[in-house]
Amino acid sequence: MTLWALEIEYDGTPFMGWQRQKHGLAIQQVIEEAASRLRGGAEITEAISAGRTDAGVHALAMMVQIELPDFTPYRIREAMNFHLKPHPIAVLRCGVAPAGWNARFSAKSRSYRYVILNRPQPPTLEVNRVWHVKTRLDEQAMHRAAQHLLGHHDFSSFRASACQAKSPMRTLDYVSVHREGEKVIMETSARSFLHHQVRNMIGSLKMVGEGHWPESRMAEILAAQSRPKAGQTAPAEGLYFTGVEYDPPLELA
Repeated sequence: MTLWALEIEYDGTPFMGWQRQKHGLAIQQVIEEAASRLRGGAEITEAISAGRTDAGVHALAMMVQIELPDFTPYRIREAMNFHLKPHPIAVLRCGVAPAGWNARFSAKSRSYRYVILNRPQPPTLEVNRVWHVKTRLDEQAMHRAAQHLLGHHDFSSFRASACQAKSPMRTLDYVSVHREGEKVIMETSARSFLHHQVRNMIGSLKMVGEGHWPESRMAEILAAQSRPKAGQTAPAEGLYFTGVEYDPPLELA
């Protein structure tokens, strides 16, 4: 067997999240079951991802490591996609992993996008893919407020109570909020994030965008190091894992 790096895309709507669960289908389980078909049917429980997305969260370019036969990248990709049917998961690119590489621990940066559909009418074509907010948002105020979060901080105010990270300290490298027509979009990246950190950040920024909180409130929330001081946890359906960076970059086809 050879260790492969798979870049996958998925719609998180029907899944319990990335990690295998006792009750309900997880993305990890579907990947491992598809891989087992390439390995003669043996049970596999070894797929590792760059991030552990929650139930309902989507991915545009999640990286996964798993041992598979020494086929060509084209054959691996086509075979995996055949056995992933009918689930909404696809292998976009793949390649043999370099020596010592780990999908999770070798990551230098992870990126997320959060999409708000900002209009009075509810979504129809994008159900389960956006957070619907009726009130007109001031995306420029949200962007300015978000800049208070940049840098190395204690992000306890934006951390889920069930978070298993040993430390609440994280370094937010980039965050922006902009509008594209009826959508307000937040883009952010860091080496790693706390559980629900991105969803809690956008939940607070929404309060700024609606005019309920001043932009300076974000700095106050951050300094408080208290989850009740921040806004709601935004729904999972608006969140997308958009990519992960490695040094050196992976060679995928």
